[in-house]
Amino acid sequence: MTKAAHVRATLVLGLPLIGSNIAQMSLHVSDSVMLGRYGVNELAAVVLGTSLFFVTFILGSGFGQAVMPMVASALGRGDEAQVRRDARMGLWLSIAYGALTYPLFWNSGALLGALGQNPDVAKLAQDFLRIAGAGMIPALLVMVLKSYLAALERTRVVLWSTLAAVALNIAVGWPLIFGHWGLPELGVRGAAIASLFVQTLNIVVLGGYAAFLPALRRFELFSRFWRPDWQALGQVARLGAPIGLTGLAEAGLFQATAIMMGWIGTVELAAHGIALEVAALSFMVHLGVANAATVRVARFHGQGDNAAMRTAARVAIGISVAVGCVVVAIYLLLPQQIIGLFLSEGKPNTATIIAYGTGLLAIAALFQFADALQAIALGLLRGLKDTRLPMVLAVISYWVIGLPTGYALGFPMGLGGHGLWMGLVIGLAVAAVLLMTRFWRFAPR
Repeated sequence: MTKAAHVRATLVLGLPLIGSNIAQMSLHVSDSVMLGRYGVNELAAVVLGTSLFFVTFILGSGFGQAVMPMVASALGRGDEAQVRRDARMGLWLSIAYGALTYPLFWNSGALLGALGQNPDVAKLAQDFLRIAGAGMIPALLVMVLKSYLAALERTRVVLWSTLAAVALNIAVGWPLIFGHWGLPELGVRGAAIASLFVQTLNIVVLGGYAAFLPALRRFELFSRFWRPDWQALGQVARLGAPIGLTGLAEAGLFQATAIMMGWIGTVELAAHGIALEVAALSFMVHLGVANAATVRVARFHGQGDNAAMRTAARVAIGISVAVGCVVVAIYLLLPQQIIGLFLSEGKPNTATIIAYGTGLLAIAALFQFADALQAIALGLLRGLKDTRLPMVLAVISYWVIGLPTGYALGFPMGLGGHGLWMGLVIGLAVAAVLLMTRFWRFAPR
């Protein structure tokens, strides 16, 4: 297989995943855009609420993400029974985790208040999460089915279902937030209702596709779904828990930064939320490439084709670096225009938020390559089912190095929010170096 063929195969698999990741992120971005036009407190509340939801989701999504390399490797070995076993137990674990996390969302106001957030903003965030938190189970089930379908190279349905979800979220959320078309004005609760509705509908669509598409019926994914498979459940849990904890370590780094930004001020927190969502959108591109790399590395590893596996890894890295160059140029050339998309002219503090967010986007350009490479490295390692040591390396990079450095720069050294973001740059750069080194030393030759 030539390098050009590897590039084509990675893009065929990865582009729909990139699109679905961007569309998934756009669900939260659309909420921020709508609420940014509603009020600064409401925007800050949804920044906090979605951050807490996302951090909790990331931990539980490890089970769904584990399904991707496990199913791809089983297909590489020709073991179709194992495909069904792994995916089904991924669904089981996701349901259990989602049910256990809802009390956290119900009582989130007290938690956010204890973390030093503005009481009014914390109360609004709780109003949002008491509704949106019920969407944790469908969101996690969607992650499992996305991983399952990606491993089967059925990624287009994931893209189209997610794009439809974005459009529906806006169509339902806009009138509920602002009270248009005779509906009550619900503010943050309207955004939460729209999100819950969309997530529930998405799992119905993907579940129906996985169950009834003729080409996939042979896997019998939902046949005798209630029957436990303790061996497969243990395998998914052992691989997925470190993946979830790794994601939690990174997401927690950003969440901790958001909390410290809240100590500085509501305007700074709002600017942080906007800049972070912009950066997260570009990260979704790298995550899509990383997912494609996971599938391809796992498939070649299952087939025992180590040369093709290593070439696939190099191609994924090259694609991600090329994308990073484009994103950096956009961040540096159009920062004010990008931040302005989230705000209405003439609203109080709009100019201040744009100015502050512009500086944060300049720093985001610095960590673009580091964030991309650490994501690709994690994807490659997951393709080899290597998740425990990468978890340790990630925790050290983010929490032992990145977060303390950001705090020191932000507060004792007086750089404020920009210092906090410099800590992100340093933590992600260390993670990229350590994880890439791990892959090239661990990958079989």
